[in-house]
Amino acid sequence: MTSQLTEVRWHARGGQGAVTAAKMVAELAVERGKHFQAFPEYGPERSGAPIVAFTRISDEPIQTYSPVEHPNVILVLDPTLISSIDVVEGASEQAVVIVNTEQTPDDIKKDHDFGNVRLMTVAASKIASETIGRNLPNTPMVGAVAKATGLFGLEEVQDHMRQSFGKKFSEKVVNGNLEAVRRAFEEVKE
Repeated sequence: MTSQLTEVRWHARGGQGAVTAAKMVAELAVERGKHFQAFPEYGPERSGAPIVAFTRISDEPIQTYSPVEHPNVILVLDPTLISSIDVVEGASEQAVVIVNTEQTPDDIKKDHDFGNVRLMTVAASKIASETIGRNLPNTPMVGAVAKATGLFGLEEVQDHMRQSFGKKFSEKVVNGNLEAVRRAFEEVKE
């Protein structure tokens, strides 16, 4: 049996919830009996500053302790980062890139060279604003990564959120996040 390792790199700005989303994806992996790592790359973080977070998911114990340099999945929570950071650096042609934007993948490709990666978009900020009442794109992006990769099903993500979020947030906040994940899962564009 070959071990499958999925490496995820999250590009965002401080305050967008990328570190929380990276941990959520790792927690979902644990629930499926997988091994994981989830960690941010620390620097002078402050609200609005560019940040990077990482998630590794594997069938076998993970012996690598460095940042993700060759991601299979790249999530871009703030589309303005595309102009200043090479978000696809190190990615293989089989990588999946999901950008939080209302634009289509073809629109993005007109202005930016993503090579031959599988580019997808989802209006995560819009979805979050409409369902949660805040421009916090992290939970919609988890729905989009579930759809794009098949690592998790929609019901698995929602069940995890009910249990995890139900301990911390009001029913209204939990339901808003559940709806945000569902919409992103269904609205991701390729």
